[in-house]
Amino acid sequence: MEPCSCDTFVALPPATIANRVIFGKNSDRPCDEVQEVVYFPAAVHDNLKEHLKCTYIEIDQVPETYAVVLSRPAWLWGAEMGANEHGVCIGNEAVWGREKVCDEEALLGMDLVRLGLERGDTAEKALNVIVDLLEKYGQGGNCSEGRMVFSYHNSFLIADRNEAWILETAGKYWAAEKVEEGVRNISNQLSITTKIDREHPDMRNYAKQRGWWDGKKEFDFAATYSYLDTAKMMISPGRYCEGYKLLNKSVFKPFIFVPNISQLLDTSSPTFELEGSVKEKLQFNIKPDRRHPLYQKHQQALEILDNKMEKAKTMLENMSKLEKELFKEMESILQNKHLHVDKIVNPFHQCTEDEIRIYKSNVSS
Repeated sequence: MEPCSCDTFVALPPATIANRVIFGKNSDRPCDEVQEVVYFPAAVHDNLKEHLKCTYIEIDQVPETYAVVLSRPAWLWGAEMGANEHGVCIGNEAVWGREKVCDEEALLGMDLVRLGLERGDTAEKALNVIVDLLEKYGQGGNCSEGRMVFSYHNSFLIADRNEAWILETAGKYWAAEKVEEGVRNISNQLSITTKIDREHPDMRNYAKQRGWWDGKKEFDFAATYSYLDTAKMMISPGRYCEGYKLLNKSVFKPFIFVPNISQLLDTSSPTFELEGSVKEKLQFNIKPDRRHPLYQKHQQALEILDNKMEKAKTMLENMSKLEKELFKEMESILQNKHLHVDKIVNPFHQCTEDEIRIYKSNVSS
């Protein structure tokens, strides 16, 4: 099934067991594009005269950035989703509407995800970071590694331990909705209607100038800035079925922010910085081999899972056993109300090694 929609959701109490906050996202990036999971530690930046190089442009640096774990297309500086050491999670979605998409190089929505995580220690502070950068630098540029131009506006779901914010954009204009309980999701369409808790100061005036809103009826952001009224996502049952099957072909790997986290080498792609900038690679259609160790072994394992019934059964049983052990361990950690993070080792690295070991044993046998 070809990817056809991104989705991000958050579930807040009272919709969750034990009053937990659950954040999740799926990605519809090209199926041959390598996604990596990477960790960047917290940092203090003394020389603020040095600019920060994002995917396409450079921006001003800040004195301090927080530790983040990111899931991202390996060629990007930014990320589609991630979390920081303060429990803030962000995911972004591509959206289109009446406002023209800018192809000129600026900040990608995925750059804004990473910047929000590195600079915001609550959901609302991360929102402030994103809208301030949007106003100063704009959004735009090719979101595809190749000659095909793929540009869009962005929506964001930003959550922390207490609340969530939906931030949806059209060029530099934006609206935000605060979510304090229950369940909320975003997909590839504007979804904020009349409940607008924060907004760009000129958002309504701009809509009036363009003739999209008469200034009299109740302002509906999605209806005003979308091509058409938002439609139901009719293929969601198909996405559920395919997503469930894909989850059975990989292993849950927990990540915990603890001191002295080692680099996630098995899920980090090779770097090709010496070969030139992202812009040069896109211009000459250069696509380096970015497969990291887990990606390579997973490719080999998929051939068995898709074709060899007996081996596939053994592999799936081993994967399921590992995953159940990990869930049991994580449940124990979550129920421990006096958690000492300095005594916990981040389990992500060991889980990845165990998953690769399962693939190796079945591929070579």
